[in-house]
Amino acid sequence: MNYRGVKQVARGVAASDGAGVKLTRVIGNSYVPRVDPFLMLDEFKSDDKADYMAGFPMHPHRGFETVTYILQGAFRHRDNQGNEGYLRPGSIQWMTAGRGIVHEEMPNQDDGPVWGFQLWVNLPAKDKMTAPRYQDISPEAIPVVPTQTGQVNVLVGEFGDSRGPVTDIATDPLYLDVSIDQAKGEQQIEVPADKQAFVYVYQGEASIEGQTLPERHLAILGKGDILKVTALTADTRFLVVAGRPINEPVAQYGPFVMNTVAEVEQAITDFNEGRF
Repeated sequence: MNYRGVKQVARGVAASDGAGVKLTRVIGNSYVPRVDPFLMLDEFKSDDKADYMAGFPMHPHRGFETVTYILQGAFRHRDNQGNEGYLRPGSIQWMTAGRGIVHEEMPNQDDGPVWGFQLWVNLPAKDKMTAPRYQDISPEAIPVVPTQTGQVNVLVGEFGDSRGPVTDIATDPLYLDVSIDQAKGEQQIEVPADKQAFVYVYQGEASIEGQTLPERHLAILGKGDILKVTALTADTRFLVVAGRPINEPVAQYGPFVMNTVAEVEQAITDFNEGRF
């Protein structure tokens, strides 16, 4: 077996976004600018409503996809095209912004904890101006696969005989939420060799091929086709994310991600002139 090792380990940095929501930026910071095709990974976690109640008011996107996965709390989303939906614990939303959308994501609660992740996934040039769409997936639709050491929630892609409910994504991604119940428990996961991959430990501590990953640390993986993760603590949880690299130039200005500066400037003009 060709096990994947670790190329880089990084800890997320404190940041804020939206109207002041406090979060940890894991990808998209000065230490890890991108992991092609992934542009950003944020973890938001707080039981203080002052950290999140301002939410993410109306804002634009063009040229990429946003993926929101909720562990605790609830959010409501709506956009300038009349779409509306809700995210609750265990649900995932894969939004393809494509040629342009203006939307908001606001807490659907007055108090209590929130915990979740938002991942930004680039689109290849041929798909950047596609029509916007949502895949709103309820917790009940997500396969939960018991393992000898815990379980795997299959959000996107395949694990064993199970396939996640998000479909038709250009980068053919894998997105798993993995739990290992006991210290020294192991989990092996097939990760196709042609995909860029990372692991983010969001609870407990784990190791990959001898490299320790403390809580809230990211591991960018090397080449191989099998990932083996060993939990160093009980109740360890981590995300496994992989996707086919796009290998194209990236020109990004905030929520506009295109291939050239001229395309970004056109996106800004289109938004300012109400063409989203």
